[in-house]
Formats: sequence, C-alpha cells, structure tokens
Amino acid sequence: MEYSGQVPRRRLGERGPLVPVFGLGSWNTWDRMEREDAVALIRYAVDRGVNLFDVAHYNFGPHAENAVTDVIFGEAVVEAGVARDDYLLCGKLWLWEYPKSSFAEQIDTSLSRIGTDRADSVVVGDFFGDLDIRAVVTDVAELVRAGRFQTWGVNNWSADDLWFARDFAIAEGMEPPSFAQLKYSLARRSVPDGAPYGRLFGEGGLGLQASDVFEGGILAGKLNPQRKIGADPGGIRDRIRESFPEVQRVAESFGATPAQLAIAFTLTHPAAANVLFGASSRAQLDENLGALELLERHGDELRPAVEALWIDRGVVAPDASWGTDAPAKG
Repeated sequence: MEYSGQVPRRRLGERGPLVPVFGLGSWNTWDRMEREDAVALIRYAVDRGVNLFDVAHYNFGPHAENAVTDVIFGEAVVEAGVARDDYLLCGKLWLWEYPKSSFAEQIDTSLSRIGTDRADSVVVGDFFGDLDIRAVVTDVAELVRAGRFQTWGVNNWSADDLWFARDFAIAEGMEPPSFAQLKYSLARRSVPDGAPYGRLFGEGGLGLQASDVFEGGILAGKLNPQRKIGADPGGIRDRIRESFPEVQRVAESFGATPAQLAIAFTLTHPAAANVLFGASSRAQLDENLGALELLERHGDELRPAVEALWIDRGVVAPDASWGTDAPAKG
C-alpha cells in the first residue's frame, strides 16, 4: 500500500503538542547510514510531515556505547536545510546514574552534541529499584521553567509510578508528564492495553507514544537481527519470531506488508499520538507511510484480525514496567 498525502497529526496527551503520527528514532539509525543518505532522508521526511525526531545521547547504563548517532543527526539536519523551528526534537533523560548525573548536565550535553539549545519534549527513561519520583518531577520542572523543553513523558514506567508523578506535579503546580513512551506492538500489548494504563490515558489525559513496534525488525520480517535490539520482557522473543508467518498472512489478507500492519495496529489505540521507528532509507519510510492507507481502509478490522498475535498476554503484568513479569499463577 502507498500513502501520498501529508502525515496527519495528533495531540501528544491533553497537555502536549500536536505531533505527526510518525516519529523517527535515532538508536542504531543515523550512525548506520551514509551521510548523504541521512541528509536526504531527513529532508524527505520533513517534507512529508514526519518532522518529529527522537534523538538521545546513548552513553548511560546499558546504552553506554559511545554512539555518535546524535551528533550525526545534528549535522545532517543542518545539511538538509531544515530550520530548528521546522522540526520537533524529543530528547532523553536517563536514570541509570541519576542523581549523580544530573538532568541539567545531561540535557546540556545532549543538546550541545545535537547543536541546539532546546528540545520540544523529553522522555525520562526507565529504571529498576527505588527512585525518588518527587526529585525527578522537581528537576524536570526546573528545566521546563528554564526553557530547555516544554513537555515531558516517561519510558516504560509502571502505571502506579506514573500516577504518582502526575499527581505530585499537579499538586505542586509543576509541569506534569503528558505522555508515556511504551513498548507496544502486535505481540506486546499487556501494558498499553491494560486497565492501569487505560485509566492514565482516560482519566489522566496522557498520550501514548509507541516504540519498538517491530521488535527489532522481527515483526517486519528480519527474523534474526544482526544489530543490538531492545530488551525482551517476559522472554517471549522466540515466540514472536515463530509468529511471523501469521503476521505475514494477516498483512497479505489486507494487501499490506508486515511492517505496515505492525504500525497501523499501534495507531488504532485510542490514546496513540504517534509511533516511533527507525528508518534508514526513503524506500523504508515510504513503505511505513503506507500504514496510513491501511489504517484508513481497514482500521476497524485490524484488532480482531491480529488478536491471536498478542503474545505477552498473561506474561507481563499490565501495571508493570517493561522489566517486570506477571506474578506466577497459583
């Protein structure tokens, strides 16, 4: 399927900005491309309305890999002739070494590597163990007041922790989180589709930003990725790989590709504002844009058609962060 129009926009939570339904990620993306290809892709994406870029400094915790993908993006966007006001930048604040590595230090480093003085939004990363959520909210609010970014969200937090952060921010007159960036795909639905997050999206007014929608490429047909990919909560990756023939069958029944099915499915979620993916060529981006044609033609049919592909049901608890499995059944 092909899509020829401008990419539509949705609001990233009740308090958030209007964003394109597609956003381009940076992890293992810009640093795997030839410079001229990256420049051309950025220019083409912005011209199609895909002007949200999720760009992070990957040098913390499990991401301590000295990647330069953020530096490459900053240089390429300038070479592409894209003015800062013509694109949306979503950054990351990591908790792996927080508070030793302060948010102020992190954002200064990240933005300077990209070559700008501000982001539009940031995502506060995931964590294990205890966290002083009050301190996190307060430190984020100080950066909002300083003009470093306007809105913020979290990455794969538990619903309870996100409720606490939201309520504390509102009570103290600080900027609350407006969205959650969650693992969400044909196979991994328990958290975004579960009741705890459903209440956050409904009563709490938060938006959903879907990430890892291809399971590192597996759900798009690259069954044995050769690059580093995301974590495997619940230990279900082999089952996801085994499910691909059914993914392909369902996609073909709609005249679509597996990648288009994977993307279109996430956008059927009532709170979904946008979906993040990495694209390394114009052809790949064009294929992904075709998901919008699939959504327009068959949106009401997609969820029933892929019900059997929900693999983390009963494995990952709906209230959990991505690293927490469901309690054992007695």
